[in-house]
Amino acid sequence: MRTTKTIGLLGGMSWESSAAYYRLLNELVRERLGGLHSARCVLYSVDFAEIEELQVAGEWERAGELLAHAAKGVEAAGADLVLICTNTMHKVADQVQGALSVPLLHLADATADAVLDAGVRRVGLLGTAFTMEQDFYRERLVSRGLDVLVPDAAGRALVHRVIYEELCVGVVRDESRAAYQGVIADLVRGGAEGVILGCTEIELLIGQEHSEVPLFPTTRIHAEAAVAAALQS
Repeated sequence: MRTTKTIGLLGGMSWESSAAYYRLLNELVRERLGGLHSARCVLYSVDFAEIEELQVAGEWERAGELLAHAAKGVEAAGADLVLICTNTMHKVADQVQGALSVPLLHLADATADAVLDAGVRRVGLLGTAFTMEQDFYRERLVSRGLDVLVPDAAGRALVHRVIYEELCVGVVRDESRAAYQGVIADLVRGGAEGVILGCTEIELLIGQEHSEVPLFPTTRIHAEAAVAAALQS
Protein backbone atom coordinates (compact mmCIF):
# COMPACT_ATOMS: atom_id res chain seq x y z
CA MET A 1 0.00 0.00 0.00
CA ARG A 2 1.26 3.47 -0.86
CA THR A 3 2.60 5.47 2.08
CA THR A 4 1.34 9.04 2.27
CA LYS A 5 2.48 11.88 4.49
CA THR A 6 0.26 13.20 7.26
CA ILE A 7 -1.07 16.74 6.77
CA GLY A 8 -1.35 18.93 9.87
CA LEU A 9 -4.16 21.49 9.81
CA LEU A 10 -4.34 24.62 11.96
CA GLY A 11 -8.05 25.27 11.66
CA GLY A 12 -11.07 26.86 13.24
CA MET A 13 -10.45 30.27 11.64
CA SER A 14 -13.29 29.85 10.83
CA TRP A 15 -14.46 26.25 11.21
CA GLU A 16 -16.71 26.87 8.19
CA SER A 17 -13.69 26.96 5.89
CA SER A 18 -11.82 24.30 7.90
CA ALA A 19 -14.66 21.89 7.08
CA ALA A 20 -14.09 22.72 3.39
CA TYR A 21 -10.38 21.96 3.80
CA TYR A 22 -11.13 18.56 5.30
CA ARG A 23 -13.60 17.70 2.55
CA LEU A 24 -11.26 18.84 -0.23
CA LEU A 25 -8.25 16.97 1.12
CA ASN A 26 -10.19 13.73 1.28
CA GLU A 27 -11.81 14.20 -2.13
CA LEU A 28 -8.48 14.96 -3.75
CA VAL A 29 -6.74 11.94 -2.22
CA ARG A 30 -9.61 9.69 -3.32
CA GLU A 31 -9.35 11.13 -6.85
CA ARG A 32 -5.62 10.44 -6.92
CA LEU A 33 -5.57 6.99 -5.27
CA GLY A 34 -9.10 5.69 -5.81
CA GLY A 35 -11.08 3.18 -3.81
CA LEU A 36 -11.48 3.88 -0.11
CA HIS A 37 -8.37 6.03 0.18
CA SER A 38 -8.63 9.21 2.23
CA ALA A 39 -6.25 11.85 3.53
CA ARG A 40 -4.01 11.26 6.53
CA CYS A 41 -4.46 14.45 8.53
CA VAL A 42 -4.39 15.90 12.02
CA LEU A 43 -6.55 18.92 12.86
CA TYR A 44 -6.09 21.43 15.67
CA SER A 45 -9.15 23.67 15.74
CA VAL A 46 -8.78 26.90 17.72
CA ASP A 47 -11.51 29.07 19.23
CA PHE A 48 -11.79 31.74 16.52
CA ALA A 49 -13.28 34.29 18.93
CA GLU A 50 -9.96 34.42 20.77
CA ILE A 51 -8.00 34.85 17.55
CA GLU A 52 -10.35 37.53 16.20
CA GLU A 53 -10.01 39.57 19.39
CA LEU A 54 -6.23 39.49 19.02
CA GLN A 55 -6.52 40.50 15.35
CA VAL A 56 -8.62 43.54 16.18
CA ALA A 57 -6.32 44.50 19.05
CA GLY A 58 -3.25 44.17 16.83
CA GLU A 59 -1.77 41.57 19.19
CA TRP A 60 -0.30 39.50 16.39
CA GLU A 61 2.62 38.17 18.39
CA ARG A 62 0.25 36.66 20.95
CA ALA A 63 -1.87 35.20 18.13
CA GLY A 64 1.31 33.76 16.66
CA GLU A 65 2.16 32.15 19.98
CA LEU A 66 -1.23 30.44 20.05
CA LEU A 67 -0.83 29.08 16.53
CA ALA A 68 2.78 28.07 17.17
CA HIS A 69 1.58 26.04 20.17
CA ALA A 70 -1.09 24.44 17.99
CA ALA A 71 1.49 23.70 15.30
CA LYS A 72 3.70 21.89 17.81
CA GLY A 73 0.68 19.83 18.76
CA VAL A 74 -0.08 18.64 15.23
CA GLU A 75 3.59 17.88 14.64
CA ALA A 76 3.70 15.86 17.85
CA ALA A 77 0.61 14.02 16.62
CA GLY A 78 2.48 12.94 13.50
CA ALA A 79 2.10 15.73 10.92
CA ASP A 80 4.77 15.70 8.20
CA LEU A 81 3.75 19.12 6.86
CA VAL A 82 1.51 21.85 8.23
CA LEU A 83 -1.12 24.18 6.78
CA ILE A 84 -2.45 27.38 8.36
CA CYS A 85 -6.05 27.10 7.13
CA THR A 86 -6.62 30.84 6.76
CA ASN A 87 -5.03 33.54 4.63
CA THR A 88 -5.06 36.26 7.28
CA MET A 89 -3.12 34.32 9.87
CA HIS A 90 -0.23 33.89 7.46
CA LYS A 91 0.80 37.19 9.00
CA VAL A 92 2.36 34.98 11.69
CA ALA A 93 3.60 32.26 9.32
CA ASP A 94 7.26 32.83 10.18
CA GLN A 95 6.48 32.50 13.88
CA VAL A 96 4.64 29.24 13.25
CA GLN A 97 7.38 27.84 11.02
CA GLY A 98 9.92 28.72 13.69
CA ALA A 99 8.14 26.38 16.10
CA LEU A 100 8.22 23.48 13.64
CA SER A 101 10.81 21.01 12.42
CA VAL A 102 8.54 20.02 9.50
CA PRO A 103 7.62 22.29 6.55
CA LEU A 104 4.86 24.89 6.66
CA LEU A 105 3.18 24.99 3.26
CA HIS A 106 2.61 28.73 2.73
CA LEU A 107 -0.75 29.59 1.20
CA ALA A 108 0.47 32.68 -0.66
CA ASP A 109 3.24 30.68 -2.35
CA ALA A 110 0.82 27.99 -3.53
CA THR A 111 -1.55 30.68 -4.76
CA ALA A 112 1.15 32.59 -6.61
CA ASP A 113 2.19 29.37 -8.35
CA ALA A 114 -1.40 28.74 -9.45
CA VAL A 115 -1.82 32.28 -10.77
CA LEU A 116 1.44 32.18 -12.70
CA ASP A 117 0.66 28.72 -14.08
CA ALA A 118 -2.57 30.20 -15.49
CA GLY A 119 -0.58 32.85 -17.34
CA VAL A 120 -1.94 35.70 -15.21
CA ARG A 121 0.33 38.47 -13.97
CA ARG A 122 -2.00 41.31 -12.90
CA VAL A 123 -4.39 39.97 -10.32
CA GLY A 124 -7.03 41.34 -7.95
CA LEU A 125 -7.02 40.32 -4.29
CA LEU A 126 -10.08 39.89 -2.10
CA GLY A 127 -9.73 39.03 1.58
CA THR A 128 -10.01 40.46 5.05
CA ALA A 129 -8.93 44.05 5.54
CA PHE A 130 -5.74 42.69 7.13
CA THR A 131 -4.91 40.65 4.03
CA MET A 132 -5.82 43.38 1.53
CA GLU A 133 -4.24 46.34 3.34
CA GLN A 134 -1.14 44.97 5.06
CA ASP A 135 2.08 43.90 3.36
CA PHE A 136 2.56 40.36 4.70
CA TYR A 137 0.44 38.71 1.99
CA ARG A 138 0.48 41.15 -0.93
CA GLU A 139 4.25 41.53 -0.82
CA ARG A 140 4.68 37.76 -0.81
CA LEU A 141 2.69 37.65 -4.05
CA VAL A 142 4.59 40.60 -5.51
CA SER A 143 7.90 38.92 -4.70
CA ARG A 144 6.82 36.02 -6.92
CA GLY A 145 6.30 38.36 -9.89
CA LEU A 146 2.64 39.33 -9.58
CA ASP A 147 1.09 42.80 -9.88
CA VAL A 148 -1.56 42.89 -7.15
CA LEU A 149 -4.64 45.15 -7.12
CA VAL A 150 -7.03 45.58 -4.18
CA PRO A 151 -10.51 47.14 -4.06
CA ASP A 152 -11.04 50.75 -3.09
CA ALA A 153 -11.79 51.64 0.54
CA ALA A 154 -15.53 51.04 0.21
CA GLY A 155 -14.95 47.74 -1.55
CA ARG A 156 -12.47 46.58 1.08
CA ALA A 157 -14.89 47.45 3.88
CA LEU A 158 -17.68 45.53 2.17
CA VAL A 159 -15.60 42.43 1.54
CA HIS A 160 -14.29 42.41 5.12
CA ARG A 161 -17.73 42.90 6.67
CA VAL A 162 -19.31 40.05 4.73
CA ILE A 163 -16.49 37.70 5.73
CA TYR A 164 -16.75 38.30 9.47
CA GLU A 165 -20.45 39.05 9.87
CA GLU A 166 -21.82 36.50 7.41
CA LEU A 167 -19.52 33.84 5.97
CA CYS A 168 -17.67 33.03 9.20
CA VAL A 169 -21.01 32.26 10.85
CA GLY A 170 -22.37 30.25 7.93
CA VAL A 171 -24.58 32.93 6.37
CA VAL A 172 -24.55 33.03 2.56
CA ARG A 173 -26.68 35.79 1.01
CA ASP A 174 -27.48 36.43 -2.64
CA GLU A 175 -27.22 40.16 -2.00
CA SER A 176 -23.67 39.77 -0.74
CA ARG A 177 -22.76 37.62 -3.74
CA ALA A 178 -24.00 40.36 -6.06
CA ALA A 179 -22.03 42.94 -4.10
CA TYR A 180 -18.86 40.85 -4.40
CA GLN A 181 -19.46 40.52 -8.12
CA GLY A 182 -19.55 44.29 -8.29
CA VAL A 183 -16.21 44.53 -6.49
CA ILE A 184 -14.72 41.95 -8.86
CA ALA A 185 -16.03 43.91 -11.85
CA ASP A 186 -14.35 47.06 -10.49
CA LEU A 187 -11.04 45.21 -10.19
CA VAL A 188 -11.36 43.96 -13.76
CA ARG A 189 -12.06 47.47 -14.98
CA GLY A 190 -8.89 48.46 -13.17
CA GLY A 191 -6.87 45.95 -15.18
CA ALA A 192 -7.08 42.71 -13.18
CA GLU A 193 -6.75 39.65 -15.41
CA GLY A 194 -7.93 37.36 -12.62
CA VAL A 195 -8.94 37.58 -8.96
CA ILE A 196 -7.57 35.75 -5.91
CA LEU A 197 -10.25 34.71 -3.42
CA GLY A 198 -7.79 35.44 -0.65
CA CYS A 199 -9.95 34.45 2.28
CA THR A 200 -10.84 30.82 2.79
CA GLU A 201 -14.52 31.64 3.45
CA ILE A 202 -15.09 33.51 0.18
CA GLU A 203 -15.40 30.22 -1.70
CA LEU A 204 -18.61 29.62 0.26
CA LEU A 205 -20.07 32.61 -1.61
CA ILE A 206 -18.30 33.00 -4.96
CA GLY A 207 -17.41 30.45 -7.64
CA GLN A 208 -16.02 30.64 -11.14
CA GLU A 209 -19.55 30.83 -12.53
CA HIS A 210 -19.87 34.27 -10.92
CA SER A 211 -16.92 35.84 -12.75
CA GLU A 212 -15.87 36.44 -16.34
CA VAL A 213 -12.18 36.37 -15.41
CA PRO A 214 -10.34 33.46 -13.77
CA LEU A 215 -10.81 33.14 -10.03
CA PHE A 216 -8.17 31.59 -7.81
CA PRO A 217 -9.84 29.86 -4.82
CA THR A 218 -7.16 29.71 -2.16
CA THR A 219 -8.73 26.94 -0.06
CA ARG A 220 -8.77 24.56 -3.03
CA ILE A 221 -5.32 25.69 -4.20
CA HIS A 222 -3.86 25.10 -0.73
CA ALA A 223 -5.52 21.69 -0.45
CA GLU A 224 -4.26 20.66 -3.90
CA ALA A 225 -0.71 21.70 -3.01
CA ALA A 226 -0.91 19.80 0.29
CA VAL A 227 -2.10 16.60 -1.37
CA ALA A 228 0.61 16.88 -4.01
CA ALA A 229 3.21 17.20 -1.26
CA ALA A 230 1.69 14.39 0.81
CA LEU A 231 1.64 11.97 -2.11
CA GLN A 232 5.05 12.90 -3.48
CA SER A 233 7.21 9.81 -3.60
